[in-house]
Amino acid sequence: MNINLIKTESDYNQALERLEIIFDAKKDSKDGDELELLGILIEQYENENFPIDLPDPIEAIKFRMEQMGYNQNDLAKIIGLKSRASEILNRKRKLSLEMIRQIHLGLNIPTDVLIQSY
Repeated sequence: MNINLIKTESDYNQALERLEIIFDAKKDSKDGDELELLGILIEQYENENFPIDLPDPIEAIKFRMEQMGYNQNDLAKIIGLKSRASEILNRKRKLSLEMIRQIHLGLNIPTDVLIQSY
């Protein structure tokens, strides 16, 4: 096992190639330990070099509703009013703090996503 920090794109590609080779290694084996360490290093490199922004709050709501098979009426039940649900989905009304709480509980969308500007 010869593991180095991932500092360049070349290092990153080599780490991915090695990860693919040892991907099915058994836990607590030599290759298993290497797999775990490579995973940590790759994740750190990706977080620093390929950051992923949080999704738009309204798009997150629409996506989660689609996943759950919900429609606008279901959202209205969560936030209280059918007209508000329409206004929110059409971006004519901003989410209030209480709506954010209700949507977080009802749709299980992280509050970090819902509090963003849009």
